[in-house]
Amino acid sequence: MGHDNLDNLVKTRQLQVGEVTVTEIQKLIARGLKKLKDCKREDLDPESRFDLVYSAGHVLSLAALRHTGYRSESRYIVFQCTQHTIGLEPAHWRVLDDAHRVRNIAEYEGDIIIDEQLIAAMIRVVDIVAERVQ
Repeated sequence: MGHDNLDNLVKTRQLQVGEVTVTEIQKLIARGLKKLKDCKREDLDPESRFDLVYSAGHVLSLAALRHTGYRSESRYIVFQCTQHTIGLEPAHWRVLDDAHRVRNIAEYEGDIIIDEQLIAAMIRVVDIVAERVQ
């Protein structure tokens, strides 16, 4: 997969080029898979499940980005880059983007309304991300 779009993000300073090790990628994937497994526990509070699936999506997307030799401090950019790193379809990475907006409202405004449909959609998308990253 070409990296022209990722290189353009480097030019605009939204991404940085960085060395990566196999161990780093393995640790990120293992962490993401654990969170993905835990978010599927229906005995957990919906807010906890949301936090877990959001975090799983981020760390697995970051593993994909790091695998290509790039890094970013922006969660939004990490999610957006999945279309270039693992070929994630726009409809799927937009689910990650929707979750990112919900997470930001919760983190910065303290207001969170957990939508079970969003959690289910996130789990479906993060399962796809996990499959492609592995």
